[in-house]
Amino acid sequence: MHVVRTRAQLLAALSDPADNTPKIIYVEGSTDADTDAAGNPLTCDDYAADGYSLPAYLAAYDPAVWGRTTVPSGPLEEARKASYARMAEHVTITVGSNVTLIGAGRDAALKSFGLRVIGADNVIIRNLTITDTSDCFPQWDPSDGAEGNWNASFDNIEVSGSTHVWIDHNTLNDGDNPDSGQPSYFGRPYQVHDGLLDIVRGSNHVTLSWNHLSGHDKVTLIGNTDNPDRYGEQDKLKVTLHHNHFEALGQRTPRVRFGQVHVYNNYYRGGDGHGYSIGVGFGSQVYAEGNAFEGIEAAKVLTVFNGTAITARDNLVDGVPVDVVAAYNAANGTTLGDDAGWIPTLVPRRHPAEVLRHLVPAGAGAGRLR
Repeated sequence: MHVVRTRAQLLAALSDPADNTPKIIYVEGSTDADTDAAGNPLTCDDYAADGYSLPAYLAAYDPAVWGRTTVPSGPLEEARKASYARMAEHVTITVGSNVTLIGAGRDAALKSFGLRVIGADNVIIRNLTITDTSDCFPQWDPSDGAEGNWNASFDNIEVSGSTHVWIDHNTLNDGDNPDSGQPSYFGRPYQVHDGLLDIVRGSNHVTLSWNHLSGHDKVTLIGNTDNPDRYGEQDKLKVTLHHNHFEALGQRTPRVRFGQVHVYNNYYRGGDGHGYSIGVGFGSQVYAEGNAFEGIEAAKVLTVFNGTAITARDNLVDGVPVDVVAAYNAANGTTLGDDAGWIPTLVPRRHPAEVLRHLVPAGAGAGRLR
């Protein structure tokens, strides 16, 4: 057993991800990744390498100078990559097999860390507030979309190529550094956050339960790519999401490729910038039942990314039973199917959707273990 209060202590407890000896790591108080070995705070300037600066980067790749068809290259792009690599080495931590990482008490928090569960088995992450996993060095890509986009890296939690992972009673958000507070450059929002909680590269048997995710755009991606051969994700990505509180989020709650994903008894509360809730991606088999959506248009509960069907039953939209597949099809003139081809069986208990608006916010998130 380990009790950690600083970044250095957390790194020491997780020093060898290849060591599969079972361990329990308790996090006490608030621990900030953006600190040096002595605990002094670090800023983006401290991670910058090879002469990188944002003003110089903006000047070099302004579309009026660089154009809008070619991805940035050259010395300043290489300096950005080197700066990102330096930051990544400092703020990302790898969680190996047979690890339980748990917050001790109601105020346990990890700020600016990127937790990476990579190639691991039997991992539990519970009772932690994980905030502001931000990227000081997002890349400008003028070819991303019609107007270009800023693309950040780092997820609050990434589950990659791992099995038997339980993520329970955590709070994930952008803390006091939301993307909504960032400026715009080249006419596009300067986005410094990527995903809140992604499950990728053939991960399998993952459960997300009683978490509170809020105030973020790209939330949960399940599956990397439409290419079935790249990560071998077919017949994997079996994921369950239940009793999570999704509040004021933009998209991907979740977005799914390939996986048999059971989405049940979650409470969704909309907000400004909501695009969609559940993304039906290529090869996905989503079974969404008994969820409650409030402040979200019925036609925007779902969207489709090369998927063909989703089973959706017993869901409420603003307290009213709604066939969200039919609502999507009616709004978009499509024929999304309503049978994902499987029925979940390993479900101990389902609550009626009517109780979720009180039950889930009262019990989801860090500090609310019962």
